[in-house]
Amino acid sequence: MMLDWAAYRDQIGASIKEMSEINPDIVKAYAAFHHANSNSKHLDAKTRELIALGVAVSLRCDGCINAHTDAAIKAGASKDEIVDALGVAIMVNAGAALVYSARTLDAYESKIP
Repeated sequence: MMLDWAAYRDQIGASIKEMSEINPDIVKAYAAFHHANSNSKHLDAKTRELIALGVAVSLRCDGCINAHTDAAIKAGASKDEIVDALGVAIMVNAGAALVYSARTLDAYESKIP
């Protein structure tokens, strides 16, 4: 079954609100990061959101995927552009697995007398 993204967004929002009531500085600090990033003079909003989607997939963050998919669409990203950005994430993650596979062989070799 597919995730109900609207309900998920609401659930996450409620949890973040509760966290903010307990420790508002945490959420304020996150908001400051978000605000600083949105003021970029070198990358447009669509490019930032496409990057964010690649990172969200790499980090396996459903909340990030939900929020940044919405923001990417609002910034004018097409489905084809999103798929291309996801392709980059897939490629980089495959590359990381390849590099860590080589590190595993190195670890193996270090344990053999």
